Amino acid sequence: MVGATRGLLFCLLAVSVTYVKGEMFTALADMERLVYQESDMVAALKQYIYMEEARLDELKRIADDFEALTKKATEDAESYLHHPVNAFLTVKRFLVDWNRVDELVEMSFASDYLSNISYHRPYFPTKEDFRGAALALFRLQETYKLTASDVADGIIQDTKDSPTMNALECFELGRVAYEDTDNLHTVMWMKEALKRAQTENPPSIEISVVLDYLSYSTYMIGDLKEALRLTEQLLDIEPDHQRGHGNKAFFEHELAVISGQKGDTGDMEEDETNKVQDSRPKRNVPEREAYEALCRGEQVQMTPAREKKLKCRLRHYNRPFLYLQPAKEEVVFDKPKLILYRDCISDAEIERLKVLAAPKLRRATIQNSVTGNLEFAEYRISKSAWLRDDDDDVVMKISKRIEYYTGLTMDTAEELQVANYGIGGHYEPHFDFSRRKKDEVDAFKALQTGNRIATMLFYMSEVTAGGATVFPRVGARLVPEKGTAAFWYNLLKSGEGDYSTRHAACPVLVGSKWVSNKWIHEVGQEFRRKCGMSEDR
Repeated sequence: MVGATRGLLFCLLAVSVTYVKGEMFTALADMERLVYQESDMVAALKQYIYMEEARLDELKRIADDFEALTKKATEDAESYLHHPVNAFLTVKRFLVDWNRVDELVEMSFASDYLSNISYHRPYFPTKEDFRGAALALFRLQETYKLTASDVADGIIQDTKDSPTMNALECFELGRVAYEDTDNLHTVMWMKEALKRAQTENPPSIEISVVLDYLSYSTYMIGDLKEALRLTEQLLDIEPDHQRGHGNKAFFEHELAVISGQKGDTGDMEEDETNKVQDSRPKRNVPEREAYEALCRGEQVQMTPAREKKLKCRLRHYNRPFLYLQPAKEEVVFDKPKLILYRDCISDAEIERLKVLAAPKLRRATIQNSVTGNLEFAEYRISKSAWLRDDDDDVVMKISKRIEYYTGLTMDTAEELQVANYGIGGHYEPHFDFSRRKKDEVDAFKALQTGNRIATMLFYMSEVTAGGATVFPRVGARLVPEKGTAAFWYNLLKSGEGDYSTRHAACPVLVGSKWVSNKWIHEVGQEFRRKCGMSEDR
């Protein structure tokens, strides 16, 4: 708009110069015309000033908003970003709001600012980051049964430490879902955007735009009546909406076909507004439901006979190193046998591992069981780094400690992996060991250390909500506690894989989850964990 005003001002000045060169002063009529032109020029100039003031007022408002947010965030950045809505809105600000600042600033002469911002731009989040943050919120909704309204208000498990989302921000989330053909979440978030836009003055997003997306996605989940109603609402606001008229005719035709097939229009009176809840995608339903239920804390109750097998004791395992400071061993599940070692890693050691890992953190990969290549996967969202024993004394000490606690040699173990789970970070159900399938049999062949016999997992942070380690096949659940480590055998004594150890890292709901793990291999354990006499042992 400002550019157009400048163009108008330039054209008027050019016309004036032309008339002057034509000796306008020799004719009063021409001079009168110039007066009227000057009036137009003054109007254009005042419009330009108005636009400049509006631009600066908007920049000031944005700066004030940013200042308030950054003041709160920098008081305790880690805690602030633990809230997933805060994390999402931070990514959104860099991707959307700072671009708006650029647009406003570029309307004037601000070379110093533009030079400064161009220096920082390579470090800005990308569109893929924005999409990932949005998908993380959808994942949290799905796993923990959160409503779009509560997420938009920042109310997650009785916490509320986030600014509420406006209609436009809800719409942007809905559009990410729409572009991913996730019609369920599109409907959820477009409904929330519509509700908020109807109460905003002025609305941050045009209601007709929201209705356009919402009506189509509602049709896609099978609710034709509601789709037609929303389309009619759209046409009431924008009567000339071409796509709206086309959709209305199509929806009416489809309803007529269905009505004709049923032979009785009264049969169409069923409540279709609840179909949104019934249209949730079904993915590996039994395991998915068990996994998500465990993530929410709906744990399977153990029988008294099984509970008797659970022990809590101090152990030195006849190792001199542990005589003065024995391991605090707690058996928390019987089959598979899950052991927690309390207070087995200090805060100082944890901070040192974080410092060592920070510059090496990269998005975690999985090994393609067919190609053997490492690749990214939507079912594992975290960043990880690998630390060798000779990287630092702390890493060496931890490896030795694992050996003392488990009695297994670390000579053939993998390097210590340090991982950080951010917004909605998770790792869906998987096995740590390689199964004897045609496409997995050579998974660890290059290492020449055999299969992964056991796993040691250190929890290096407290997680406010979510982030549990769950075993969906047996109903076991381990809640992260800083300084505690979990240990289990992945293989039976026969060398066969223990399928009950299939486990998952639940999405982090609030907080940041740091863990480190050591995968211990078979070779070298022959006299430390002797073979069993049957395949099921």
